[in-house]
Amino acid sequence: MGNARRISHEIQAQRTWPRRRALIVNVFLDEYRRPGGSPQRIPRAMAPVYLAGAFAPRLWDLTLYNEQYSGLLEDFRLLKDLDFLVLTGLTASFDRMRQLTAYARSLNPKLVVAAGGPAVRALPKLSKRIFDYACLGDIEELQEVLRDSFGSCYVAEDMKPRYDLNDPTGMIGYVESSRNCNFGCSFCSLTGEKVGYRTYDIDFVADQIEAVGKKQIGFIDNNFYGSNRKNFLERVALCKRLYDAGKIKGWSCLVTADFFARKENLELAKASGCKIIFSGVESFDSRITASYGKKQNAIVPQVKMIQDCLESGILFSYGVMLDPTERRLTDLRAEIDFILDHPEISLPAYFTLAIPLLGTPYFHECVKKKRIFPNTLLRNLEGVSLTMYPLDDLQDVLEFVSSLTSLRGYRRRVLRHTAGFLKRYRKTLDPMQLIASTVTAALIATESFASAPMRRRKDGCSLTYYGPNQELDPCYRPAIRIDSRFADLFSPLRITDANGDLHEDVAEDCSGGVMVTAAQ
Repeated sequence: MGNARRISHEIQAQRTWPRRRALIVNVFLDEYRRPGGSPQRIPRAMAPVYLAGAFAPRLWDLTLYNEQYSGLLEDFRLLKDLDFLVLTGLTASFDRMRQLTAYARSLNPKLVVAAGGPAVRALPKLSKRIFDYACLGDIEELQEVLRDSFGSCYVAEDMKPRYDLNDPTGMIGYVESSRNCNFGCSFCSLTGEKVGYRTYDIDFVADQIEAVGKKQIGFIDNNFYGSNRKNFLERVALCKRLYDAGKIKGWSCLVTADFFARKENLELAKASGCKIIFSGVESFDSRITASYGKKQNAIVPQVKMIQDCLESGILFSYGVMLDPTERRLTDLRAEIDFILDHPEISLPAYFTLAIPLLGTPYFHECVKKKRIFPNTLLRNLEGVSLTMYPLDDLQDVLEFVSSLTSLRGYRRRVLRHTAGFLKRYRKTLDPMQLIASTVTAALIATESFASAPMRRRKDGCSLTYYGPNQELDPCYRPAIRIDSRFADLFSPLRITDANGDLHEDVAEDCSGGVMVTAAQ
């Protein structure tokens, strides 16, 4: 009877209500100022695929666009004749949300615009003045927005990811099995949002894996391990069944460091087909990780954690965060030296500067101590540009920062480390894992090239690595005629004023020290 009622509902909706058009965009401003996208970037932004599940398929002509993958949206025909525009993206891309809103409303004044994601949750009051709906909760909130704007018939009864609308993902199929994290790192936007860790029903996870097909499954969870061990074991058991049956080629995930406190976790992961584990090392200096509130990183020594993972037959991936506002250049260089001198550990997937993400405890600490340069733009909080006062001479730090994207001066040592690593683990890791480790070496030695090897930065936007004089992307100049009412949406949002205090652009949202959440 349930299926019959659903079919009857859909037929009636199709006969009674007109079809509508919607566009879901993952907005993205590339850290290297490339307008053409990064199709090889891992992991892939998947929010549009999950958001698309809110729409009743029979009543919507639905298009997904991922600026991370395809580059800046420049085909403005996609914005014409729309009924609904949905925007999501990272905090540093909030300006791009504003730009697309200006384009869409200039082309179609009757358009409904909804926006969500970390950027909107960080700036809820400002967002409510820009968008028709500023969504502060999880993706399911979009169902409420659809119901309010268009009626219940336009809302899908079961919200399932629309993998059929996604861009090609190659050999990796992206799946989400949990949300959020059960730890509170001071620099993480999840900490600022104060959201709780939650897991999905195992059948929903299985449905996602089946939908992406026989691929390497990339779990895009913030923390695949989490605080629900029963559910963790269920998910690993599911992966083992599918891996043993040849229905998946393997899987990878992100976990927090407490995962490695139990040796059996690595054994279970390896037996179930896990190929790569990413974990947030951030630094090999325990004092630094403690200052970021990463208590979990003190459970197992960092080097032992990595070695245990590699020796179990799973490639270990991680990132390193360098903060010249808290550490001297000698310490930062020593961190890199330490990594390159130890071929028994893998190379990091990336180096990044510390980012004062809006609403996080780290951001409020930086504002309080006036670490952020005056007149700093939100656009430049991307981990590549220096946006805070360093301890050492500014020019020396800028030289160091500009060298990070290609490890200039370290490339020979990167090659030596890679050779030693391959020799050490050639019998422990399989060919795919060894190739992945070699790609990682290429990535950190040519980072601005590796995620988009066929796409140069062709827009003429210079990259100074210094926030105060970083040239704005050409996308800040309207490409078509814009209604004068929306012209200010192309002005870059400022984080600090001329005195280094919070700028009025963000002060209303960020001066209280607590980010607004859906629960509030």
